[in-house]
Amino acid sequence: MATKRAQMMEETRAKLIRAAREAFAAKGYAAASMDELTAEAGLTRGALYHNFGGKQGLLQAVVDQIDREMVARMLAAQDQAASRWDGLLEEGVAYIEMALEPEVQRIMLLDGPAVLGDPSQWPNQNACLLRTTQTIQALIDEGTVKPVDAEAAARLINGAALNAALWIAAADEPRAVLPKAVEAFRQLAAGLLQADGANKGTD
Repeated sequence: MATKRAQMMEETRAKLIRAAREAFAAKGYAAASMDELTAEAGLTRGALYHNFGGKQGLLQAVVDQIDREMVARMLAAQDQAASRWDGLLEEGVAYIEMALEPEVQRIMLLDGPAVLGDPSQWPNQNACLLRTTQTIQALIDEGTVKPVDAEAAARLINGAALNAALWIAAADEPRAVLPKAVEAFRQLAAGLLQADGANKGTD
């Protein structure tokens, strides 16, 4: 009985997140109606409040879901790279490029920060920071990257990618901004390399 109830709750949450994701992407957070999105899910506002505490909690759940998908894509880009250094760059570039996608742009980079606050302080950023820190420490250990504080470098690299994405999302011509942002990101990151780091990074 308890298992069935838990399954029903999970299905209810999934329906609400799916409906909210579509509504937030199409109309934006402010314009999305809770009555309309709950009706779309075949549920009531009571179900929304019970599961998420309100509209903001529902946005957080949508952001968490999209973030997991973005991380999976970033890791895939990293895995396909020829070296650990290239993987670090490709992960950041993949994140920046996702700023062109309407759903990511509106929910993750425009409405999310406006409603939930600074993205660099979101709970899910901790895992991302730790992963980047570990990668940079490994690059330091192998001699590809200069002996800097790995966490400090990770915060700056992640911050550069985030701010590039925010710039693209807010730009009048996002596609015109993308190549400039990616090139600047690559050049900034290259400042971490040892003099012969480019060669070591491709071994």
